[in-house]
Amino acid sequence: MTAMPVREVAGTTTPKPNTVYVQPPNKCVIAKDGALTLVQRTERLNVAIDHFFESLAEERGSRAIGIVLSGTGSDGTAGLRAIKAAGGLTFAQTVESAKFDAMPRSAIRSGFVDLVLPPHEIAREIRRIADHPYIRRPPSDPEEIEKAAYRQADDLGRIFLSLKKQMGVDFSAYKETTLLRRIQRRMALHRIDKLNRYARFLRDNKKEVEALFDDLLINVTRFFRDKQLFRALKKRFLPALFKNKSKDRQPELRVWVPGRATGEEVYSLAICILEALGSRLSKMRIQIFGTDLSESVIEHARAGIYPSAIEKDVSRARLKRFFLKRDSTYQIHRNVRDICTFARQNITADPPFSRLDMISCRNVLIYLSPQLHKRCIPQFHYALNPGGYLILGPAESVGLYDELFELVDKKNKIYAKKKVPTPHDANLAPYQGFEFVRAKATRNFCKWPIALRLAFMRRRQL
Repeated sequence: MTAMPVREVAGTTTPKPNTVYVQPPNKCVIAKDGALTLVQRTERLNVAIDHFFESLAEERGSRAIGIVLSGTGSDGTAGLRAIKAAGGLTFAQTVESAKFDAMPRSAIRSGFVDLVLPPHEIAREIRRIADHPYIRRPPSDPEEIEKAAYRQADDLGRIFLSLKKQMGVDFSAYKETTLLRRIQRRMALHRIDKLNRYARFLRDNKKEVEALFDDLLINVTRFFRDKQLFRALKKRFLPALFKNKSKDRQPELRVWVPGRATGEEVYSLAICILEALGSRLSKMRIQIFGTDLSESVIEHARAGIYPSAIEKDVSRARLKRFFLKRDSTYQIHRNVRDICTFARQNITADPPFSRLDMISCRNVLIYLSPQLHKRCIPQFHYALNPGGYLILGPAESVGLYDELFELVDKKNKIYAKKKVPTPHDANLAPYQGFEFVRAKATRNFCKWPIALRLAFMRRRQL
């Protein structure tokens, strides 16, 4: 019960403070232009909360707050990811306090929840956080954020040092404007208002270093994102690769998908390739490598388990053929997972894969500085077979390296490798830190557990 007025959303409603709004049956509510708007719910989907959260993330960005309370199924999990990726804050009710624990349990397991609390404590925490500058006065001008990053360069350097020491990744050459917004989000959660105080807080808090690391890497992805791209691959580019491979004595198709989070992009490409191959599958070996900086994200991708919200992106036919339904989740079929290998890798430091036919690196370069672009683009050229394809995101390009790649599909940002030598100044050497650990560890290789030895040999083969 509540003393606040309760209203059912009708048409387009401008929300008022201290008022509860309820969604009517068989409808969805979205946030648009400062109002709550009703849209028709499709028969197939029952993910109204995800739908609302995703619209809220797009509408309010870092000022969005998503809370998953008691309920059945996994609705809300995908929406929390969208809110967190947009810079908003996410909460879930504790499983113990929920009458129906499936929804909060799914959200918590996903890793996209910032704070897990009983409902009354969630309300109290929001009141505390609401006065933080990140919530009250979020800077929207990139130039303003860039100036703030410049003024606080020393404190940012200390934060990057903590991340490098514990997580082994140097963020100092990433775009500071993006990093600073993610750091400020963590500061709001801990009610810390000064960057130097947060830098000191990190020094003595390993869990917070891990949480910040995961926050810096989060992005929004989904199955078959940009459907026109997958249509183009299936109709034009994959058949061209298959035709070239048919001349080989032992045909093999090798694909690399760097920085692709929880596996949706990798499995989408795998499904697209399997569909395009059809009955020729037995005549060709398929290897798809999915890499990311985060080990927890890699584990998620390997498991291949996703909430029911994927129904809005994956057709019924594909769900039936390539997924197993498990309660309120879907798991990728074993035959799809078997052609996908996931590993932790840093494209800005570790050596690239080789003998590749396709690299899909969409919406990764936008987070990197021009300095890192100069490393990555030549590496992609080196890693691809002659005529291999590089796929970038809508806002990305090969920049100054158009002599290495030909733009063969402007709409979908697909490039073909030109038959020219990779520049001599391209940094293709293995990352020194990785080499040191590998050389030191292999002295006692025969004493390693068999599973670890097999994993190491497999990585060497890649």
